[in-house]
Amino acid sequence: MARITASVFTSHVPAIGAALDLGKTQEDYWKPVFAGYDFSKQWMKDNPPDVIFLVFNDHATAFSLEMIPTFAIGTAADYQPADEGWGPRPVPKVIGHPDLAAHIAQSVIQQDFDLTIVNKMDVDHGLTVPLSLMCGQPQAWPCQVIPFAVNVVQYPVPSGRRCFQLGQAIRKAVESYDDDLNVHIWGTGGMSHQLQGARAGLINREWDNAWLDKLIADPVACANTPHIDYVREAGSEGIELVMWLIARGAMSDIVDGKVQGPAPTVKHRFYHVPASNTAVGHLILENN
Repeated sequence: MARITASVFTSHVPAIGAALDLGKTQEDYWKPVFAGYDFSKQWMKDNPPDVIFLVFNDHATAFSLEMIPTFAIGTAADYQPADEGWGPRPVPKVIGHPDLAAHIAQSVIQQDFDLTIVNKMDVDHGLTVPLSLMCGQPQAWPCQVIPFAVNVVQYPVPSGRRCFQLGQAIRKAVESYDDDLNVHIWGTGGMSHQLQGARAGLINREWDNAWLDKLIADPVACANTPHIDYVREAGSEGIELVMWLIARGAMSDIVDGKVQGPAPTVKHRFYHVPASNTAVGHLILENN
């Protein structure tokens, strides 16, 4: 059967993609950010997945404010990098896994989660920046990718608890797939940042790192974090962290909504501020 062997968590700051694309990674400002992913790029080479189930949020490119699915799974054969107003990023197109994506959609919907099926969409920096951070700048991405978009742009957005439950349903779906596939699940976005209003530029190091501690050791409590805590402590865009709970809920230590199995191994943890106006958080967990 297919299996989820690891989860990856990372911010997806658009300025990181621009720094990569414009050859600025060794500039003093950006060098510490990219150094935090040196281990991760080697880890990806040493632990190559067959498929990445990549949880991200669309930034009004594939979906406008006229139509906003709460959860949307990509079932296409491939996805082009989106033009977000300054041209598409110069990165490879993303190759999907329609068979596994359709299987996951069937299974998760039968577990009473309402997913939107997306047979065609372009993917923006929310998906391509994490791939660049983990894989570098290859001619082709090293594995197939299933995009999974979550609405964290327009309220109402899903609760952390619902995202955590969804991760468990996704693991069940993956494990019921017949082919022997090594699957990674990635949660992206965050950490603390606010892009507008009186608190624009907010970054909260203490809260971010405490939340990372809780994500690793007490994910059930993490999933129960109220929305208002994210907004108050991590800024209006800090709510993107609920997407990390989908990936955490899919890990094998979570059984029936509780921590009941062996804890995952923390392979790498990194935190840096600032990157543009955002705190960068990154974590790799391996199932035991």
